[in-house]
Amino acid sequence: MAAKLMQAIWYEAYGGGPSGLKHVEVPVPVPKNDEVRLKVEAASLNPVDWKMQKGMLRPFFPWKFPYIPATDVAGEVVAVGSRVKNFKPGDKVVTVLGHASGGGLAEFVVSKEKMTVIRPPEVSAAEGAGLPVAGLTAHQALTQSAGVNLEGSGPQKNILITAASGGVGLYAVQLAKLGNTHVTATCGARNIELVKSLGADEVLDYKTPDGAALRSPSGKKYDAVIHCATGISWSTFEPNLSATGKVIDITPGPGAMLTFAVKKLTFSKKQLVPLLMIPKGENLAYLVNLVKEGKLKTIIDSKHPLSKAEDAWAKSIDGHATGKIIVEL
Repeated sequence: MAAKLMQAIWYEAYGGGPSGLKHVEVPVPVPKNDEVRLKVEAASLNPVDWKMQKGMLRPFFPWKFPYIPATDVAGEVVAVGSRVKNFKPGDKVVTVLGHASGGGLAEFVVSKEKMTVIRPPEVSAAEGAGLPVAGLTAHQALTQSAGVNLEGSGPQKNILITAASGGVGLYAVQLAKLGNTHVTATCGARNIELVKSLGADEVLDYKTPDGAALRSPSGKKYDAVIHCATGISWSTFEPNLSATGKVIDITPGPGAMLTFAVKKLTFSKKQLVPLLMIPKGENLAYLVNLVKEGKLKTIIDSKHPLSKAEDAWAKSIDGHATGKIIVEL
């Protein structure tokens, strides 16, 4: 019997941008013992998706072509592997796929049970799909690297969040305010009111002199910087940090890695910390629950049907999205 086919988007080589994406029909994937198969309702794009296509992460990802991009998915369980205990057909879920396998821009995906969490009715598919990579990056940067307790206990920390109107930044502002923090944020002028509405105590237009210099209007030194932008040198951060301040770089390039090494070797109390996000199912469940409780919002920049995935791809490459770019099926 012929395998059932599904609609999907893939690319067959590095490069090509939006025009490198191809609409194809491919066999519906079969779940392994520890996997569930989902009918995809929404997927979100992250900058890492187009960076992989551009070849910026080779030789790490993708492992092989053709490659179906996107890792952040919300959908409905339609089949489960023989060892799956916590899900059944009909369950609404959010999941994060591995970058090696990808698969999100398709009608169906298979995902590991341990990386899949229940999505309650209060959380829409688009809201859930926005969470995995961006939300988990913000969560790990704050809780593990910056040492913020999201329950609000401990001494108050001063946190700077750069590019606060992007996917990671908007989650980081909200999560930081759940902890006992004073948040200074940078973004473009058009997003200042949005970032303030999510709880930031001070918001700087990054194009002004104070914004470019990262100077807190209240004169506070930063205990940690959640650095979601690019192109800011260590010499700009350094005078704004507290005695033991850290810059947590979520997209570290060669320059950041060099600074990290120099600061370690010279036993500097001020550190640059490259962040390697390691997704954990329990942390994703925590974030989904915060959305359910109204304590965390997914800010959606735009929604695009799978048939117009190229438009979503181009918008992500453009780099000026406010929040998450969603592909709906």
